[in-house]
Amino acid sequence: MSQGSHAFAALNPRLREGLTLTSRRGMLKASLAGMAGLSLPGLLRAREAALKAGRPMDGNRAVILLWMAGGPSHIDTLDPKPDQPENNRGPFGVIPTTHPGIVICEHLPKYARLTDKLTLIRSVDCRESNHQPNTVMQTGVRAAEPRINPEARHYPALAAMVGKWHGAGHPAMPPAVALNVRDRTHFAWSGWLGDAHEPMVGDDAAKLFQLPEGLTLDRARGRRTLSQQMDQLRAGLDRAGVVDAMDGFGQRAFDLVAGGRAQGAFDLSMEPQAVRDRYGPHPWAQKALLARRLVEAGVSFVTLDLSNHSASGTWDTHGDKFPPYGGIVSGLKPLLPVFDHLFTTLVLDLEERGLLRDVLVIAMGEFGRSPEMGTQGSPDGRNHWAQVMSMTMAGGRFRHGQVIGSTDRDGGQIHDRPVTPGDIAATLFYHFGIPLDATYPDHRGRPRYIVEHGEPLRELI
Repeated sequence: MSQGSHAFAALNPRLREGLTLTSRRGMLKASLAGMAGLSLPGLLRAREAALKAGRPMDGNRAVILLWMAGGPSHIDTLDPKPDQPENNRGPFGVIPTTHPGIVICEHLPKYARLTDKLTLIRSVDCRESNHQPNTVMQTGVRAAEPRINPEARHYPALAAMVGKWHGAGHPAMPPAVALNVRDRTHFAWSGWLGDAHEPMVGDDAAKLFQLPEGLTLDRARGRRTLSQQMDQLRAGLDRAGVVDAMDGFGQRAFDLVAGGRAQGAFDLSMEPQAVRDRYGPHPWAQKALLARRLVEAGVSFVTLDLSNHSASGTWDTHGDKFPPYGGIVSGLKPLLPVFDHLFTTLVLDLEERGLLRDVLVIAMGEFGRSPEMGTQGSPDGRNHWAQVMSMTMAGGRFRHGQVIGSTDRDGGQIHDRPVTPGDIAATLFYHFGIPLDATYPDHRGRPRYIVEHGEPLRELI
């Protein structure tokens, strides 16, 4: 054989693509390499495994996690203390809700009118939770805090576990998507579950489904045909299973890109202008609309980071001496009307479309804020406070219209009904029908339970 020639010369593998098929690596490149969909076969493979195992796929169950990175102040939002001294109660007034005797911050009027559809939890025990990385509450595991546990980064995100045990609601969609990824430390990732269950970063939808320069769908279809032709040439090739897997999952990844379902779901221009106007122009609100489109199309878990920057999080309101956070008035106050609008618009939109029974909406951060104002020399902010935080749930066929738990007089400690990270994880898995005693192997092959020290919130069931 002359120099540079090879067994597949008749297929002209070097023409246009510049590839030499002298190895399995070359073959994989020739089939689908370079396409945006090539990152999806692992996710599709996980979906296939879930279906074969007969795991519950009831309806189009989904979660939208509105992640308030930085730690929103519970006292200045959902658990105000209006009868306390100003340094404790803060600068905001209160308004009544649909629950008799329950008040919240005056800057959340739309939320206050919607509380009959919500569950407000005022007693979340988030000890050990921190940010950058924001892992304890997003994994449901207290040990997932890298400052105290070197294995913390390996605990898989709730989103990744839903992808593994439930899969996507539609086979042409990824199971989990992360939106507004300003900094990867704002998210938990797949950890011990492996890259196949990594949530898709979906911020730049155009690039997700954009073919590389010079590659058209016709040429990509040609690559797929080439892969099919190679079936006839496999007798002397490595039969380790990689090429076989690429045929099936690579084909479906191609179909995802070329078929248009996922591409359409990420395209907000396909949404009626009236709906886009209803959500409004704020980037967070537009991402909330995108989250609705994604779960409607079959994504099972969407995490939306409500942040404006890549530092510790926009809700980290330490005070005016700590830009870009600001204090309670300068930092938190401008965020509340935006959250109030996007959260209530999202919940009502899901309800009107008949989706709210299947979609659980969760709004929370990684911890609350200190009872007393004044941190690190800044009189108008609050410090981290992992002893307690407030959060909200809506939808998901649960019993809402209630308040769970309470804090003491100044909001510094839980008074009754502590809710743990494990309880939140168990409630979320219950929503999907995922067995709460499921396990996954860690790096030593030891089984790890997907729920640690938690059970579904009995008040919701």
